[in-house]
Amino acid sequence: MAAEPHIIAIETSSRVGSAALARGGCLLEETTFSAPLRHSAELLPAVRKLLEKHHLGPGDVGQLHLSIGPGSFTGLRIAVAMAKAAALAGSVKIVTVDTLDVIAANVLEVPDGRRIMPDAGKPPQAPVENTGDPMPNRPIRLAPLLDAKRGQFFTALYRRLAPPTNHNMEPGATQTDRPTNAPDESFDLDYKKVVPDCLLTSQEIIERFTDPAEPLYILGDGLLCHRRHFEDGRGVILDESLWSPRASVVHRLAWPKACAGDFADPVTLAPFYLRRPEPEEKRMTANT
Repeated sequence: MAAEPHIIAIETSSRVGSAALARGGCLLEETTFSAPLRHSAELLPAVRKLLEKHHLGPGDVGQLHLSIGPGSFTGLRIAVAMAKAAALAGSVKIVTVDTLDVIAANVLEVPDGRRIMPDAGKPPQAPVENTGDPMPNRPIRLAPLLDAKRGQFFTALYRRLAPPTNHNMEPGATQTDRPTNAPDESFDLDYKKVVPDCLLTSQEIIERFTDPAEPLYILGDGLLCHRRHFEDGRGVILDESLWSPRASVVHRLAWPKACAGDFADPVTLAPFYLRRPEPEEKRMTANT
């Protein structure tokens, strides 16, 4: 039986980057970059330190897991460039996961005995109902937010699969929203993405995602500068400790895909931007 591979997982799609080392499905260690927007300066040193600490070299890495977007254009390019170089220079296999899935999956990292609450010192805007649900601390409806600038957010809507629900009745869900190159629709057996990755304003999110019958739980770095748009009963803002995507969660979601042989082609690998970078949009506008 072949030994489980050593894996490097990286997360550079948001403000705060991180890297993790794993052996198969077992996480060995995770490190977070020292400050926001330090991806280009700290990614390679962080990976090198993780390997050295565990007495490994680059040749010992069999897989590289990364969040593919949507998110920071610069951060995603850095991660993809590193993954392509590693794969084309050796036998490293690449697994990609959706960044919004990684943020949403933070709710699965909370121990079952602890309820998910808004920020410390602030009362919850709506309670997490406890009606015999085996997972009372897991939100039913969940929307991660990443700041896409220009008054928009990268977002998606997830619904918990337990207890069973009628996904066809989910507010905001359409069959035409999903981009053709979007990553997978689900991030875990407990949740399903019912509105795929999209670009929306805060008002559009409120109009499409909110439901008087069930609270909408919101998390993500997009709240750092825009929290006010989702307060006053328009959403339940989860604790800030759950906002950032993390390399350890990238590995958590990528490992089942690796076991299924779902590897990315390093030649065609590209970030999932959801929209063109702003400089490219300006050039296209100038040429029309």
